[in-house]
Amino acid sequence: MTSLPSPGASGEPGQPPGPAQAHDGGQEPGQFPAPRAAQRRDGRYFAMLVSGALTLLLGIAAATLPVPYVVESPGPIFNTLGTDNNKPVITVTGHQSYPAKGELDLTTVYINGGPNGPVNIFEAFQAWLDSSKAVYPEELLYPKGTTKQQSEQESALAMTTSQENAVAAALQEENIPYQQKLQVAGLSDGSASNGKLEVGDVFTSINGKPVTSLSVIQTALADGAGAPAAVVVDRKGQPVTATITPGKSSAGKYILGVTLQYQYTFPFDVKISLDQVGGPSAGMMFALGIIDSITPGDLTGGKHVAGTGTITPDGTVGPIGGIAQKMRGARDGGATLFLAPAANCDEVVGHVPSGLQVVKVETLADAKSAVERLASGQDMSRLPTCSSN
Repeated sequence: MTSLPSPGASGEPGQPPGPAQAHDGGQEPGQFPAPRAAQRRDGRYFAMLVSGALTLLLGIAAATLPVPYVVESPGPIFNTLGTDNNKPVITVTGHQSYPAKGELDLTTVYINGGPNGPVNIFEAFQAWLDSSKAVYPEELLYPKGTTKQQSEQESALAMTTSQENAVAAALQEENIPYQQKLQVAGLSDGSASNGKLEVGDVFTSINGKPVTSLSVIQTALADGAGAPAAVVVDRKGQPVTATITPGKSSAGKYILGVTLQYQYTFPFDVKISLDQVGGPSAGMMFALGIIDSITPGDLTGGKHVAGTGTITPDGTVGPIGGIAQKMRGARDGGATLFLAPAANCDEVVGHVPSGLQVVKVETLADAKSAVERLASGQDMSRLPTCSSN
């Protein structure tokens, strides 16, 4: 046994001062184990290193692993009366056109996530905290398995269809005649029309009534209440008659089980040039821009108007997505009046930016009337708005 000085005494060289300790012969004289407190500190230090490394690894994983959410944020606005990439957004050929001074902005949203590329948990959390953005489960916007190519193709087709419908709606609003036909674009699985109708067939009549619009077919099927319908189509220039017993949709409506698209013959050409924008939601604003282009004077009176909404050939305005972000983008772009589909009112309430008046519209005629009222300086407070009631 080696004796050490008592506390406070000076030890021999190589012998640290401290309380007397006994040794069991496992060490050479003069070598002593580390104090227990130091051992505990070493253990905690190692645990902290491991914990820090795990936290870092988990952080990296969270930053890189995708989460099943989609983030919508305000996108750019485009004046339908202006230009995009130095090209007029709307060009009319074969009809008198008139320059316009105001702005009729279509609004857009940026979409991150889904087939456009994944978002991580940090991006989703940041978007939840940002009032200008919205976060949705991916399956609400995209069917499972949708690829980026499929999404882009569907978006491009929707944009093309909205432009054609916008021209039709604008001409109808201005009482300019044109021709339209309904063509079979596809048949659903288990369709009541399988073996009777083909892609490319053009509807001529149903139950003896000329088919001039989709509503004619829908009304005939509803009136028949499931009874077989006599359908006549033009197939490559030849009339073909078929008797089809309609099925029922999930909504309880009688259907032929076909996808239809309009074929138009317009009296003059309207070209819409807008790059990097897809979807159907610009239809109403395109229609207003066309009306302003083919009629004398300024529809807006030089004012700044923005809006959104799908459009059908008969001028019905339909709902769209991302309206809160579109209103934010419109106000940031300088608009003071925003035209919103009536069907989107629940999403409008509580999200209107300061300085922006929102008018709800159900038809193109409603939208045009609101713009004309603004242009003439009339009282705008009487126009219909979205409310929480």
